[in-house]
Amino acid sequence: MRVLGIETSCDETGIAIYDSEKGLMSHALYSQVKLHADYGGVVPELASRDHVRKIIGLIKKSLAEAGCTSDDIDGIAYTKGPGLIGALLVGACVGRALAYAWGKPAIGVHHLEGHLLAPMLEDNPPPFPFVALLVSGGHSQIIQVNGLGDYQLMGESVDDAAGEAFDKTAKLLGLDYPGGPRLAKLAEQGNPGVHKFPRPMTDRPGLDMSFSGLKTFAANTIADSDGSEQSKADIARAFEEAVIDTLAIKAKRALKQAGMNRLVIAGGVSANKRLRSSLAEIMANIGGEVYYPRPEFCTDNGAMIAYAGWQRLVAGETESLEVKGQPRWPLDTLAVIS
Repeated sequence: MRVLGIETSCDETGIAIYDSEKGLMSHALYSQVKLHADYGGVVPELASRDHVRKIIGLIKKSLAEAGCTSDDIDGIAYTKGPGLIGALLVGACVGRALAYAWGKPAIGVHHLEGHLLAPMLEDNPPPFPFVALLVSGGHSQIIQVNGLGDYQLMGESVDDAAGEAFDKTAKLLGLDYPGGPRLAKLAEQGNPGVHKFPRPMTDRPGLDMSFSGLKTFAANTIADSDGSEQSKADIARAFEEAVIDTLAIKAKRALKQAGMNRLVIAGGVSANKRLRSSLAEIMANIGGEVYYPRPEFCTDNGAMIAYAGWQRLVAGETESLEVKGQPRWPLDTLAVIS
């Protein structure tokens, strides 16, 4: 089966074609970073309009790169939620309309399921079951993944997501949008041990997390600093280490609770080098293995949507003609596929 995947949940337009026998045939991604940079964050209305401008061209590009026509596509998958409702509806309208025009089945994909399954696109995919650490600008969750659609939420952030905390702290440091990657880069120049940030909620049982307090701690530390570039780098390093240590402690605790030794890291923050290194060390120490997607599949992309959509289309799921977006959509409400 050959599936066209469409991702438009936020500020990136992603299109891909996945073949169940040949694997990923093409993928194209357009980022709206420059569009939103002047505003210091995503402007939903502008994001929706830019998806409209770019989506058809990217679909044509992906078809051409894969050497396909509409006749070669067996199904269409699009992100149904969660996300910005206007952005979601662009992808849903285009995906559902193309499916109707081409006489193909369509499926609305859960954005987070796409992230969870993104490592399956690699040469060494993780076997079920595993524990997943899903960290992005909008979500920070620890999930026990028993199989396709069989997801058990073990813990999550009670306030800011880890990626959101990165972006907000970067803004406090005067860094341009998108702040998270820029903060991580600045942290490479920081000296260890200059500042000691707290590791929130690690001194109590449970797997829930909190990151908003770290942002406040960073704001106070910045206010007391001399404002030099080195001082900013030292603060960035202390903040990054605090977030990563917190995630690592919770992930290790989750593995022990689940009785597993396989860990998947997914979502935009999973591209962070220090996080990958920390979790790889933990897994090596316990005789386990860590899996993650290549960097271009950590952020939002059409490849993960095409793959997740293929899994559900093969299982017989299809979408009705009604075009719907679900800006809020609990992951544990998805159908289990055996």
